Amino acid sequence: MKRSFLFPGQGAQYPGMCRDFYDKAETVKDLFNIADSVTGRDLKSLLFDGSAEDLKQTENTQIAVTLMNLSIRRYLIANGLTAESTAGFSLGEFSAMVEAGILTEEQVLPMVIERGEIMARVAKENPALAGGSAMAAVIGMSSEDVSSNVEGIEDAYAANFNAPTQTVISGTAAGIEAATAKLKEAGARRIIPLKVSGPFHTPLLDDAKKYFVKYISGLEFKDPVKPIYSNVTGKRIGSGIEARELSGLQIISAVKWVEIESNMISEGVESVIEVGPGKVLTGFWKSASKEIICQQTGTVEETDKIN
Repeated sequence: MKRSFLFPGQGAQYPGMCRDFYDKAETVKDLFNIADSVTGRDLKSLLFDGSAEDLKQTENTQIAVTLMNLSIRRYLIANGLTAESTAGFSLGEFSAMVEAGILTEEQVLPMVIERGEIMARVAKENPALAGGSAMAAVIGMSSEDVSSNVEGIEDAYAANFNAPTQTVISGTAAGIEAATAKLKEAGARRIIPLKVSGPFHTPLLDDAKKYFVKYISGLEFKDPVKPIYSNVTGKRIGSGIEARELSGLQIISAVKWVEIESNMISEGVESVIEVGPGKVLTGFWKSASKEIICQQTGTVEETDKIN
């Protein structure tokens, strides 16, 4: 069976996350020890005891979600479940790069801390964001209609193509306010503000891209050992060199998740597991395929039911 691991990104975090996996599996405890060693942080305290507000800050969110993603991956592998392909949503792409053999756990854990700190710093320092930033999910309107309505509005962008009738817009607070008004007038069924701390996947974070590209320039990105699909292109990543380039571009580029799902299905995926907290990607997958069910792993209880 052609199975794929899908890794979630920011927004999936919650207080107390991963504690049940830590308590049950030595392989997860080992990963937490590695994580504390390579990052110099007490990550058990962040994940197990951090508040929702603590975990919302991107400098904390990125390491917390990545550590849980990789913990559940370890738990699945220890229980005999492996994958033939992989992809990750936004931040989750870095977990997918571990699954694809492009990066190691020891590389990724400090990398996502640096990525989160860079993005948080740029979001605070960019004069264009002095009035704040915002993201919102637009429900009940095609991605094409969202894009055409947002186009031309200053500092507002279509950022995540989640499902055929769900697109996230991102930008300055003023830009998203203007876009929201226009999209409601154009017939969007619902527009849901998201709890985020930056205008992710927009050119407003171009400085973050530059700083992150400099940071990863000296790190080794190996060629993938299995198919991995890029957020930036929606297609397979062909080499380690391409993976490094796309890792920088991803910060300012829209997430082409609908295209990723379509390509996975056309290339023969038969089983999908959401490897991480929450069920966001499971929901997106329902729009892509009624025949192939995406299974969840947010808790030990859910994960133990997978076969």
